[in-house]
Amino acid sequence: QVQLVEFGGGLVHSGGSLNLSCTASGSIFSIAKMGWYRQGPGKQRELVAAIAPGGDTRYSDSVKGRFTISRDHAKNTMALLMNNLKPEDTAVYYCAADVTSGYGLGSSEYWGQGTQVTVSS
Repeated sequence: QVQLVEFGGGLVHSGGSLNLSCTASGSIFSIAKMGWYRQGPGKQRELVAAIAPGGDTRYSDSVKGRFTISRDHAKNTMALLMNNLKPEDTAVYYCAADVTSGYGLGSSEYWGQGTQVTVSS
């Protein structure tokens, strides 16, 4: 089994910053794509940022220039630095990863439980 746990959510004023982190543990042979998603009140879950094994990144237009995604392959961790936060960034943030648990096996997608980010105006 594989577990993903997010850390770093909280309450921040508009214009402030937060740094989310995600740690993967368990039966991990390799991790391909990793990403951060969020689900705001009354909204559908959306992709915030993703990072490929080689380091290529992509961001939603709403966070481009404000958020930075990164990962540490050796530690199976991923981070999301969020700057200049806005009230519309308020959401539960989830990390997700495509994990292969053994040589020659296919990958499966795993999700964390989510961490709440609240931005006050």
